[in-house]
Amino acid sequence: MTIAKTRTFLEMIKISHTIFALPFAIGASFLAAGSVPEFAIIGKIVLAVFCARTAAMSFNRLVDRKIDAKNPRTADRALPKGELSSAFVAIAVVVSVAGFVACAAWINPLAFKLSPIVVVIALGYSLSKRVTAMCHVILGAALGLAPLGAWVAVRGTLSWEPWLLGLAVMLWTAGFDILYACMDTDFDRESGLYSIPARFGVPKALRIAMVLHATMGITLITLGVLANLGVVFLTAVGVVIALLAYEHRLVRPDDLSRVNRAFFTMNGIISVVLMVAMIVTAIR
Repeated sequence: MTIAKTRTFLEMIKISHTIFALPFAIGASFLAAGSVPEFAIIGKIVLAVFCARTAAMSFNRLVDRKIDAKNPRTADRALPKGELSSAFVAIAVVVSVAGFVACAAWINPLAFKLSPIVVVIALGYSLSKRVTAMCHVILGAALGLAPLGAWVAVRGTLSWEPWLLGLAVMLWTAGFDILYACMDTDFDRESGLYSIPARFGVPKALRIAMVLHATMGITLITLGVLANLGVVFLTAVGVVIALLAYEHRLVRPDDLSRVNRAFFTMNGIISVVLMVAMIVTAIR
């Protein structure tokens, strides 16, 4: 594969958006270890997240290629423009899924047993918007599996803490995906696709996203208190709540021009802030 084709592929799968899930996986690995995890474990976690996300995004672009071609916002993506072939992307899906399952087997037996569930949820999101407006929650569940998987990688078992962290990630992701979906409200309705904005309208969708993000904050506070994570983690949660409030001020029903700024910049900061807080909490 040429450098240009590699660059096109990485842009197609939005490799920069890995910043949404990976920090939670890394942060959870530190919490699970209660200190600095073994370097090999961190490497396996990063590889697993990369493979899972590559499979999910490649599958999404593949099954949505005809829809993307009709949407003015997405018509310039690699598949609609013919910069990559459907066969190439399909192979990328198969290789990435195989890589993820192999990585899970490399980590430990429980990770391997749970890997099919991750694959079904990660790929299932791309089809869910054809049947339910709850597609945002399914995407959230896919990202919420990152801290759960990291916990399994480190401990070989699960406890209640990563479930709360995964729930917080799910609520956060569903909320910002609703904000992002607001840009396609009219197109989704015309195309028979399901989303919260298409079903309820932009103003109500923004309120639903706000409720989801408020609940995320409550979930993180609950985790911090019950797990006795300390002042650093709870301070970071306070910062996250403030950032989410600012994010919602950027997006208004009559002005969606700053959705991309709210979607990527603010949420990228949020994930990194929480990752740093979890790392500091674990090694303090």
